Amino acid sequence: MIFREGEEFMDMIKVEKPDQQKLEELGVSLWPIWEKEVSRFDWSYDEDEVCYMLEGKVTVEPEKGEPVEFRAGDLVTFARGLKCVWDIKEPVRKHYKLG
Repeated sequence: MIFREGEEFMDMIKVEKPDQQKLEELGVSLWPIWEKEVSRFDWSYDEDEVCYMLEGKVTVEPEKGEPVEFRAGDLVTFARGLKCVWDIKEPVRKHYKLG
């Protein structure tokens, strides 16, 4: 998911509810795991990231656009160039893949 100049920033976060087949096709179970406690912090994406939420609840507030909420069971794609604030409401455990 690469975004070009002029595209909407709110389109820079995509949230899906994947089925088991999609997770297997992507090889999600082989991706590294990242964990983080309840917190709030600034973040920017130097490259695309796809993550599958195993646990937790998060609201991401893009620099431009509306906040996006996701939780356990969601597959989330963040586009390179996104600048945002992560507001972790419940401790997070997620698989992730960069690039």
